Amino acid sequence: MSDADVATAEAGAVVPRPSPAGMYDYYLGGAASRPIDRVVADQVTSFMPEVIDAAWANRGFLRRAVRRMAAEWGIRQFIDIGSGLPTQRNTHEAVREVPGCRVVYVDHDPYVFELGNEILAGVADTALILADLRRPEEILGHPRTRELIDLDRPVGLLMVAVTHFVTEEDDPRGLLARYRDAVVSGSYLALSCLTIDNQDRPSAARAGQVFTATVSVPVARTKPDIRRFFAGWEIVPPYDGAEPDVVHVGLWGAEDPAMADSEGSRIFFAGVARKP
Repeated sequence: MSDADVATAEAGAVVPRPSPAGMYDYYLGGAASRPIDRVVADQVTSFMPEVIDAAWANRGFLRRAVRRMAAEWGIRQFIDIGSGLPTQRNTHEAVREVPGCRVVYVDHDPYVFELGNEILAGVADTALILADLRRPEEILGHPRTRELIDLDRPVGLLMVAVTHFVTEEDDPRGLLARYRDAVVSGSYLALSCLTIDNQDRPSAARAGQVFTATVSVPVARTKPDIRRFFAGWEIVPPYDGAEPDVVHVGLWGAEDPAMADSEGSRIFFAGVARKP
């Protein structure tokens, strides 16, 4: 944060709230974050440096899952909810080598919407809409969604690092069921979520305090809770030789799971599932 921003805050004036997307971009080495995003991100990394590894592991999961959907499972249309734009290594880039893919990004943050549209200007077969995960019918019925996505054909539904911003009061499992019921058999869901499992370290508590004071507060969940997001879907094995289940985010699609495991990766659980 600049000296001017600090002075403004001390004077009691309104300063921008940090954006989780801007912080995510900063962790990934991007250039789209604002001063307020960077100062809060630096606060977190000062006592929880593994958050940078977690961001990279989570983004790697997205790219591996999307590529497999497109290259191996024949998915050509994707709805990326909680897109994280303007961050790095986005869905449309991950499927660039597979002809005929179309992507609709969804985010409820006006900051993301503004910068994301700048990034997507001139990019064919992509769109970004301003909408809320908690309103499935609004997203699926949006004119841009209808323009690019044929809901009579299989869809890749991406909810990567977004469901932990949905509280229990908003019934996240009920929301997932509404999305599941709206897509056809053969569609896929890729989802990652913060976990509370083994996160009893003081650094995790301090990170929670920072988020409480500044940005949307993420809801970390247990592995069984995250697995329940996939009710009605068939979870696919995360890597060769594994049982169908959710795993720490770095392990999904890993060629060498032992090498892919890391402290940052264990901050998230992730899974991919097919609608039967």
